[in-house]
Amino acid sequence: MSRIGKKPVPLPKGVEATLSGQTVTVKGPKGTRSFTATDDVTLTVADGAVKVTPRGLSKRARQQWGMSRSQVENLVIGVTEGFKKELEITGVGYRANMQGNTLKLALGYSHDVDFEIPAGVTVTAPKQTEIVVEGIDQQLVGQVAANIREWRSPEPYKGKGIRYKGEYIFRKEGKKK
Repeated sequence: MSRIGKKPVPLPKGVEATLSGQTVTVKGPKGTRSFTATDDVTLTVADGAVKVTPRGLSKRARQQWGMSRSQVENLVIGVTEGFKKELEITGVGYRANMQGNTLKLALGYSHDVDFEIPAGVTVTAPKQTEIVVEGIDQQLVGQVAANIREWRSPEPYKGKGIRYKGEYIFRKEGKKK
């Protein structure tokens, strides 16, 4: 029995969900998102909530039950609050600034890195050492943050690079003489 799947997803005030076949579309103040569930689960919208139930007791149906409910909940959170990832840049001379739809990163390479921001997310650089990625699609926000971090992952000796805010970097000791 899925503990996550059993709970219905409540729809806050100002959010409406429509169902057409296996696709649920959630519309809220920040935008519209949709999710298509597999045929292993049944979606119902009633009493200001979206309920997910499995079709049968097969292993796949039970797996899809909790996952589908989590996906629908992420749609509701996305259109009401949105998702946010914060990155910190550590290192001498490492900095970031926005120029239009391009994030310019100086990361110790012989050239600046120009990162084009995809549609659906907004990236801001409040300080030269901070990057904030925001959007209504959790997967897209996480992927863009991971792509930015990939340019210079934190290294274990000095800790230089781009890290998530609050991320712990395991530090190593350098060579001994």
